Amino acid sequence: MAGRKSHKRKKEQKIRKYRKPMNLNIGMLIFAAVLVYVIYCVVNYIQSDPPRPYEVQEGSLSANSIYKGIALREEVVVTAQTAGYLNFYAREGERVAQGDIVYTVDETGRFREYQESISLGENTLDQQELLQFRSEIVDFMHGFSPQNFSPAYDFKYELSGTVLRLANSGMLEDLNAASEFQGTFQTCKSPGTGIVAYWMDGYETLAPEQVTEELLEAKDYQKTQLAGAELAAVGEPVYKLSVSENWSVVIPVTAEEGTALEAEGYVKVRFLKNQYESWASTKLLVNPDGKYYVQLDFNNSMLTFVSDRFLEVELLLNQETGLKIPLSSIARREFYLVPEAYMTQSGTDGSTGVIRRIYLEDGSPSSEFVEADAYSFDEDTKEYYLDTEILNMGDVLIKPDSQETFTVSRKETLIGVYNMNKGYADFREINIIDQNEEYAIVESNTRYGLNVYDNIVLDAGSVTNEQFLFK
Repeated sequence: MAGRKSHKRKKEQKIRKYRKPMNLNIGMLIFAAVLVYVIYCVVNYIQSDPPRPYEVQEGSLSANSIYKGIALREEVVVTAQTAGYLNFYAREGERVAQGDIVYTVDETGRFREYQESISLGENTLDQQELLQFRSEIVDFMHGFSPQNFSPAYDFKYELSGTVLRLANSGMLEDLNAASEFQGTFQTCKSPGTGIVAYWMDGYETLAPEQVTEELLEAKDYQKTQLAGAELAAVGEPVYKLSVSENWSVVIPVTAEEGTALEAEGYVKVRFLKNQYESWASTKLLVNPDGKYYVQLDFNNSMLTFVSDRFLEVELLLNQETGLKIPLSSIARREFYLVPEAYMTQSGTDGSTGVIRRIYLEDGSPSSEFVEADAYSFDEDTKEYYLDTEILNMGDVLIKPDSQETFTVSRKETLIGVYNMNKGYADFREINIIDQNEEYAIVESNTRYGLNVYDNIVLDAGSVTNEQFLFK
C-alpha cells in the first residue's frame, strides 16, 4: 500500500522547462550602441536646420543716394495775341528757331469747318519721326508706375501733339493756296529759339534759392496742359519755350551731405526715369525755410526732360567695388600672435607649424612639431595669427635652428567669415572697405581671404570653427 502511494506521488510531479539565462556578449552591446547613435543622428539631422550657404559675388553697395528734385529751366511763356481757334504745328519737345510756325489762330472758325469737311488722307512718318515715337514709348514704359498715373496723361498729350503736327502740316500746305481764309487766319511764329512745351505749373520763374520743402512735397501741385485748348482768348498762355540748354535740379540734403557734395565740385547723376547719366556741378544752398539743398547744374540733356518738373535722381558717388557679402555672415575670432621667425615646416610632409617645448616624464626638456595653419599675417609687426585651439597661453616656442624662445601670450581679433567649400566651417579673414545696413564690400583675391563664387555660411552665429556642415 505504501508502495502504491509512493508511486502515485511520483507520477503527479510536474516537469518544468529549464530556461537558460540571457547571454549578453560584447558584440551585441556594441551593435545596440551603434544603432542608438545612428537613430539619434538621423533624428537630429531631420530636426536641425543646416547652415544656409551664400555664394560670394562681385558688386558694389547701393548707397541711399536717391533724391526727388525739382527741375528748373529758363522758360519763357508765350501768350495769345489774337483770340480764336488754335491749331498746333510744333511737337512737344521740338526745337524751333526764331520765326518758325508754332501754331495758327482761326478767328472765325471757318478754317475749322474746312478742316472737318475735307479728307485728310494718310500721313506717313519718316525714319526720324518713327525713332522719336519709339523713344517716347520706351521712356514712358520704363518710368511708368501704377502708383503715379499722371505721367500717362502727359504721354497722351505728347503723342497727340505729334499726330496733330503731322496732320496740320498737310493742312497748312493746302491753306497757302486757299485765298478765302486770308485775313481771318493767322500763323503765329516763335519769338526766339528754344524747346516747345505745352504745359504750365506756375514754377516757370522759380529760382533755385526759392525752393522749399513744401514745394518738393508737391501736395498742391497742378500741371495744366495747354495743347488741349481749342479756343484761346487774348493774353492766355499758349505754349512756353525753354530757351537755354543750361538747367538745374535742386535736391534736399542734410548739412553734412551738402558740404561733402559742394566740396566734390562735380558729381555723376543717374536719372531714374530713363537711366540716363550725366555730370553736374554742385552748389550748396540754404533756403528761406532753413533747409539745406544742393543745386545740380547741367549743360546738356535738357531736351530729354523738358516735360518733367519733378525728377528722381541717383548720385553716383565714389562707390567701392569688391566682393559683396551679407553682414550676417561676418564673425569675429581671437588668435595668438606668433613672430614670423618661429614659423617652420615639417620635414616629413612639408606642413606649416611651430616647434613647441615639452617635458618628458622624467622631467627632461624636449620639443615637438605642432601643425598650425596661419589665418593672417601682419606686414607691419611680421607676426602670424594662429588658432587658439592649437596653442595654449604660456606655450614656449623654439626658434628653428636656434636656442631662442618665445612665450605665447598675446591675442588679437580678426574679422572674417566661415568658408564652407570643403564641407566644414573654415574661418577666412576679410578686409571690409565699405558697408551699409545689409551688406559689406570686402577686398578680393587676398592671401587669406575669399574669392568670387566661394560659398560662405549665411549666418555666422549658427556654426563654430571647423564644424562639419551638412549640405
